Amino acid sequence: MSFTEKDLKQIEAKGLTLQQIESQIELFKSGIPYTNISEAATKENGIVGLDNELIDAVIDYFEERKNDLSLLKFVPASGAATRMFKFLFKFLKEYNPQKESLNAFINKNKFKELSLFMVGLEKFPFYNQVVQRLESKKIDFEELSTADKVLHFVEAMLDENELNFGNSPKGLLPFHKYKTNHISTAFEEHLYEAALYASDENEAELHFTISEKYKDKFDEEFKRIEEYVEENTGVSFNISFSYQHESTDTIAVTPKDEPFRNDDGTLLFRPSGHGALLKNLNALEADIIFIKNIDNVVVKQYKQEMVKYKKVLAGILLKLQDKAFEYMRVLDKINISEEEFTNIEKFLANDMGIKISREYHKYLDKYKVEYLREKLNRPIRVCGMVKNEGEPGGGPFWVRDLYGNQSLQIVESAQINLKNKKQKDILTNATHFNPVDLVCGVKNYKGEKFNLEDFVDYAAAFITMKTKVGKDLKALELPGLWNGSMANWTTVFVEVPIITFNPVKTVNDLLKAPHQIH
Repeated sequence: MSFTEKDLKQIEAKGLTLQQIESQIELFKSGIPYTNISEAATKENGIVGLDNELIDAVIDYFEERKNDLSLLKFVPASGAATRMFKFLFKFLKEYNPQKESLNAFINKNKFKELSLFMVGLEKFPFYNQVVQRLESKKIDFEELSTADKVLHFVEAMLDENELNFGNSPKGLLPFHKYKTNHISTAFEEHLYEAALYASDENEAELHFTISEKYKDKFDEEFKRIEEYVEENTGVSFNISFSYQHESTDTIAVTPKDEPFRNDDGTLLFRPSGHGALLKNLNALEADIIFIKNIDNVVVKQYKQEMVKYKKVLAGILLKLQDKAFEYMRVLDKINISEEEFTNIEKFLANDMGIKISREYHKYLDKYKVEYLREKLNRPIRVCGMVKNEGEPGGGPFWVRDLYGNQSLQIVESAQINLKNKKQKDILTNATHFNPVDLVCGVKNYKGEKFNLEDFVDYAAAFITMKTKVGKDLKALELPGLWNGSMANWTTVFVEVPIITFNPVKTVNDLLKAPHQIH
């Protein structure tokens, strides 16, 4: 692969090396192996079920311990809201009031989403803001026909010269409207949540990964709400932001695996998906890190239920971590009894979801110690899993590696070979999916931070097809943050109720009960 002097300077300016670029191109050429799922993780086979006794015990454990620990909430929030309004952009592009009525357009296109949007119009938290915008332009909204109301309303929401919601960060859109007429964003709701489970009663620490161009807007929003939220919670907030590092961008290639070049001859690099955020996560200092997506929030009346299960996951993590640390100290001793070996083996198999290698029992003691240390001395993540209620997507599976070892992993459907009937059947029959609800312990038994880059499965990347100025290209995404990037962590899955999962993927999701005040 020959790169010009100019190319090399461009690669270096991004904080990348030629070797990294060459290995990325090699991945495009060789293709990425599919993940080999051996079975779906189900309740009592890889997923811990909860009962009231366990819930109470682990919440108490978390409450007892939390004030001695540094807690942090990590929120990936770099996405723009464009996809939330996808069907409305389509409506603006395709609807011509001169040619047909709105009803005819809806019926012809089987446009259920638009019907639902129209019916719920006044329930959206931004309804008054949009109407005021129109009235400031001397449009008498109440006097308009239904079709004109919808058309004007959507234009005012999405037009670049108007409210421009489609190009706003999702975290700063109006999400909820309270009876006091207070409008809150997803960003604000995360502060309230953090006050309830990720604080030491006085202070909560949050870290948002955002797009750099929105930093000023997030700062403004925090200034606007800081006093209000602090008064309501009695908690003060330390908020930090980071951006996706340019050095995590990946090179794009043509369908023939040649570097894709822009019209000016420069190389095209693309952001490499949420796996790039491992760098951001790795830079943070905390004993316990809660991870949750920006759009998964609820109005206040549902918060206690959410908080309860966050504390459950954190309590389970702390219990497991304390036991793992205790056993690491046992393995530091010179002489280890047969009983101690058995206790550690049982703990790994029964509590940590680790299937011990068949070869292990043939090992000499010193190699057993090495094996157990390697299994115990890892970052731990406890992940909430929700019962499938729709199409199977990313979820919890037992995965078999090249050496026949099995481990618990979160796997996306894109990582599975759907042409293989056996693999497809395992995916189709999966009982749970991944709502991105993680509590992580990232320090070892000596209190030192793990280097999270040491636990990535770099083979679990993704290749996707994209276009740029009408030309096809292949793009490379790094192993996803909760997929390949955490592949070699200790992973524990816990079943949590569906109420803990309320993402806003489309604007109509804001009409669902957990986003509405009743």
